[in-house]
Amino acid sequence: MPLQMNREVFITCAVTGSGATQDRSPHVPRSPRQIADSAIAAAKAGAAVVHCHVRDPETGAPSRKLEYYKQVTDLIRAADVDVVLNLTAGMGGDIVFGGPDQPLPMVGGTDMIGAAERVEHIAACLPEICTLDCGTMNFAEADYVMTNTPGMLQAMGKRITELGVKPEIEAFDTGHLWYAKQLVSDGILEADALVQLCMGVPWGAPDDLNTFMAMVNNVPSEWTFSAFSLGRNQMAYVAAAVLAGGNVRVGLEDNLWLGKGELATNAQLVERAVGIIENMGARVIGPDEVRRKLRLTKQG
Repeated sequence: MPLQMNREVFITCAVTGSGATQDRSPHVPRSPRQIADSAIAAAKAGAAVVHCHVRDPETGAPSRKLEYYKQVTDLIRAADVDVVLNLTAGMGGDIVFGGPDQPLPMVGGTDMIGAAERVEHIAACLPEICTLDCGTMNFAEADYVMTNTPGMLQAMGKRITELGVKPEIEAFDTGHLWYAKQLVSDGILEADALVQLCMGVPWGAPDDLNTFMAMVNNVPSEWTFSAFSLGRNQMAYVAAAVLAGGNVRVGLEDNLWLGKGELATNAQLVERAVGIIENMGARVIGPDEVRRKLRLTKQG
């Protein structure tokens, strides 16, 4: 497939994530106020979309507490800058086995809940976008599995669509795209789907360019895609995604560094991405253009 560079690019900023990064950088936001403030700063720097998890304000540990999501949502909507709100729906699918010799019973860190509860905060907050991790996979930890069964994804996808929220398919490998296409074929997701290509996440799709283009070539032409990679390759994938016809994601969820020995803020990562996109001859588009492009419903 010949490359067709995207000339009108939107930036998503993944503000904090759920990884154990809270003690690795003072810039990783913890409280709802810190998360909202970092998202607002990213929007002012040029992000059209902010992707938000929530954390326990005291420990920084990932949280599913509905109150925190409501606070973050209200604070961002009350800000003096417009931005498209994208909330995670990836929490609540964690299984940690007991080890290779005695996998059961499951051990601490396991957090498995039903489909309705996994999207409870989506129903309460009604963001314009929320994520849908479109498959089960091993992560870097030895006995941890991110669990998203076909039945779970059917139930979550149906509920998200009924709420008028746009699912952002998180594809960590080509099989996840395969199943996402099935969800569209089954009428659970709409035909003009939105997908995030997640590169370099152990043990999903490695972030080499051959694998990336295999992912891109599996995205239907009527879909919109964005892409990112982790750590030092985050900014390289800004350029790769634009060149391949997509949009970009940066942020502290995926990368803590601006340069060697220099910890980044979300706003700085967005500013760096803006510079790369504009130096490639493309234009960074804002939230209203994203809403028209993706047919989003603005709430609040």
